[in-house]
Amino acid sequence: MTFNSLIHWIHIHVFLGDFKEFIHLALRWTHVFAGILWVGTTYYFTWLDGRFTELEAQAGGSGSEPGSERNVWMVHSGGFYRVEKQKVPNVIPEKLHWFKWEAAFTWLSGILLFIVVYYHGKIMVDFEDARMKEGMAVFWSTCLIGFGWVVYDLLLSKLFLKSELMGVGVCYAVIVGLVYGLFYYFSRRAACLQLGAMFGTIMTANVWMRILPAQRRMVAALKEGKEPDQAEARRAKTRSKHNTFIVIPVVFLMISPHFPGAYNWITVSLLIPVGWAVAKWLRRA
Repeated sequence: MTFNSLIHWIHIHVFLGDFKEFIHLALRWTHVFAGILWVGTTYYFTWLDGRFTELEAQAGGSGSEPGSERNVWMVHSGGFYRVEKQKVPNVIPEKLHWFKWEAAFTWLSGILLFIVVYYHGKIMVDFEDARMKEGMAVFWSTCLIGFGWVVYDLLLSKLFLKSELMGVGVCYAVIVGLVYGLFYYFSRRAACLQLGAMFGTIMTANVWMRILPAQRRMVAALKEGKEPDQAEARRAKTRSKHNTFIVIPVVFLMISPHFPGAYNWITVSLLIPVGWAVAKWLRRA
């Protein structure tokens, strides 16, 4: 190899290395920022819905007339805002603001980041004493991300309709078994991020496959002069509620690689219900 060809080879590899780092940084920034927008919007509407529930309870207890004002007043920056909730609006505005792209960009950037760092970086399994090959780990990782949503959807439709407490118990038992299996076969960092990717996929699928289609059917019914199906609205609201519970464990799992103390299946299994408890408190705050 001549001196010039050596310099050329070095320049190419340095450039490719910098380019990969730039892609990594861009994906990570997009994922974090889109996640902030998504989580913030989710909890804002959760808080707002809680205030309307309080107003309805107060109106019911005070004997207020059905037509009395039930608005939530807020102040932010230099303006005051009055929000009114309408389950069956009389008029459909020309423009509805849909909050959906935050979920899509969060999930897409997260999956791409997972592929770049863990699949392409070949760190799905431990370097020593691995219990499966790297390629097989990637295969099972992709299968679990897809099947996780299917299992969740089936459990929700079968169990939560009968008993919410039973559904929570069965789901948690499944999660503990899953966490144990992930930590047994994958590297510890990969196990945390794999579980986070599965939870994030469930949240995104809730938005795009259950909440948005229901909202579109409700809007279509209103445009036809029909009353929206309130049972479907409640089911969509349940999926949104689940997202507020899932997201706190997801955030923990996303940052867990920076804290080696979290690299334990027992710790992760215990911190998931702690996250659910925090979410329950936040929903009532």
